[in-house]
Amino acid sequence: MQARTALERQADAAKAAVFRGFFKNTDDDVFLSVPAPTVRKIAEEFEKMPLSQLRTLMKSGVHEERSLAHAILRKRFAKGSEREQETIFRFYLKNRSAIRTWDGVDDSAPYIVGAYLLRREKSLLSELARSRQLWDRRISIVATGWFIRHGQTAITFRIARMLLHDPEDLIHKATGWMLREAGKRDLAALKRFLKAHHASMPRTTLRYAIERFPEKERRAYLAGKNSPA
Repeated sequence: MQARTALERQADAAKAAVFRGFFKNTDDDVFLSVPAPTVRKIAEEFEKMPLSQLRTLMKSGVHEERSLAHAILRKRFAKGSEREQETIFRFYLKNRSAIRTWDGVDDSAPYIVGAYLLRREKSLLSELARSRQLWDRRISIVATGWFIRHGQTAITFRIARMLLHDPEDLIHKATGWMLREAGKRDLAALKRFLKAHHASMPRTTLRYAIERFPEKERRAYLAGKNSPA
């Protein structure tokens, strides 16, 4: 496949070990250490790749091949007609089990799932939040980043409540991240959420959510006070 060859030409074996350090449980993955901007540039060249070949890349054991598939899907979705967007959305959902790492969610879910559901019914996200699959749950919260960009924050708080007691650190981080972003749009709503949940939410989620708060206020939340503000 020509796309694979294009990636291999940009590989940097010396940096691959460092790149691997950003990910857990990836001993069976191959890392080429191709920078994200380069992957996106290659995506432009192979934008019209058939979905069957994109599926092959999504299921690859090479990290950057999966990233390339997501970059192409993102680009096709952004440029596509409503019908083409639905095709990409359904293809992505059908093949999402191929996702292996947190960045596989983060570089695809907002731009495909979030963008498709922006002006549609969003119960799918609640279904994903209840999934036993780690990456489904991460998709459910990270996809809301697209809604936040467009001024919609209620769904973020709703999904965050569902994930508050999730056992996985990667969900704690993603939930806190999205809460922080929602707070940029509606600080009052974030503070209401924190007032109700800060004492029981995972420490990592809380730290991410209050990252931009004044130091005194952060310390109060972390100390578990009832009225930090």
